[in-house]
Amino acid sequence: MIDAHSLSLLIYTAIAVIVLIVLVAWAKLNPFLSLFVVSLSLGIAGGMPFSTILKSFETGLGNTLAHIAVVVALGTMLGKMMAESGGAAAIANRIVSWSGPKRIPWAMMLIGFLVGLPVFFEVGFVLLIPIAFTVARRTKTNLLLVALPMVAGLSVVHGLIPPHPAALLAATIYHADVGRTIFYGVLIGLPTAILAGPLWAKVVAPSIQLPEENPLLAEFTAQPESQNAPGFTITLATILLPVALILIGSWADSFSAPGTLPNEILHLIGNDDIALLIGVLLSFYTFGKLRGFTKESILRFTNESLAPTATITLLVGAGGGFGKVLQDSGVSQAIVTIALASHVPLVLLAWLLAALVRLATGSATVAMTTAAGIVAPICMSSHYPHPELLAIATGAGSLIFSHVNDGGFWIVKEYLQMSVPQTIKSWSIAETIISVSALGFALALSFV
Repeated sequence: MIDAHSLSLLIYTAIAVIVLIVLVAWAKLNPFLSLFVVSLSLGIAGGMPFSTILKSFETGLGNTLAHIAVVVALGTMLGKMMAESGGAAAIANRIVSWSGPKRIPWAMMLIGFLVGLPVFFEVGFVLLIPIAFTVARRTKTNLLLVALPMVAGLSVVHGLIPPHPAALLAATIYHADVGRTIFYGVLIGLPTAILAGPLWAKVVAPSIQLPEENPLLAEFTAQPESQNAPGFTITLATILLPVALILIGSWADSFSAPGTLPNEILHLIGNDDIALLIGVLLSFYTFGKLRGFTKESILRFTNESLAPTATITLLVGAGGGFGKVLQDSGVSQAIVTIALASHVPLVLLAWLLAALVRLATGSATVAMTTAAGIVAPICMSSHYPHPELLAIATGAGSLIFSHVNDGGFWIVKEYLQMSVPQTIKSWSIAETIISVSALGFALALSFV
């Protein structure tokens, strides 16, 4: 039975989210200020000591920016170099020629699905969004029809399919067979991505009018300055190098003994930040020097690319700060208590716990690890025969309804220049389709 304090925390949280949406969408208050004010107000309402509320917000903001700021900066530099050299156009032309204009949403979904396997959502997003912009501009296709399937593919593999780090972590906690988890994940993930990607984009895109002015769209689709554009192969190799390095890093312990120098080197170059840094440095050669650009031109490109990302980075950090206040105020624990009190099948319990923690904290990874840590001992003691499906159900729950406390929400919103209601209508609902569909498929498989 939930106590009165926990119930009040949940009510305050619901009010906080509604107030935040009203401040941003109706009152037109700066989103960073809105997140800051609502976080402080929630902390006060939740009974947090005044001295810890601000510290909690700053910790969440700092922890988020420690990773996101580097990823966004390096990814945008790589995208800018690809655009200015003509590499983005080369990739876009090949995608269009392979798929045809009518099948572009399906092609972008598959690209997101494949590229997202070894990398976190944000890394895959910043690598692929320049291509999505270029494809949309080149084919005069609604940007949502191109971008939403791509991010749906990225999100599905983030939560469901090893060797993605988050999904692999859930499988490890449940002592699930990784091979079978991958098999079930692909079996469930592909139809799930189709539902949330091309099909949902076709339904929602006509009702969302994106602004004509988008600084990042203009930057990534500008007429290339180089008259010596790179070919498809060298462009693809450059942007996929970070993906390959991250994949190698995730399997470093299979290639070398843990604790040895080669193992430490593989883990280092497989780190998201280092892999992207290597990719950017390589792009200075493949997209820069080989295309005839001077050092001054390359410096100008990298400086220009950072200006439009400042707001995005700050908003993502503020979303992390809001999520941290939610955690420290006790909201997450109240949600876990409710879920454990419900007597539901184990697959549904894993999904429910992850979904509720995700709604409270905004972090899919936190939701996955929290839910798996709670459900895994129950799984072991009851000798549940399908731990792989538990891992997938947990991942599915961790993806539900991305909203204002999720950094991914603000990344999608700002890059596509949507309003908060538009982002909820498109991206948040797409995430919910992924979550519920994957749960449905996992439940169906558990009865087979």
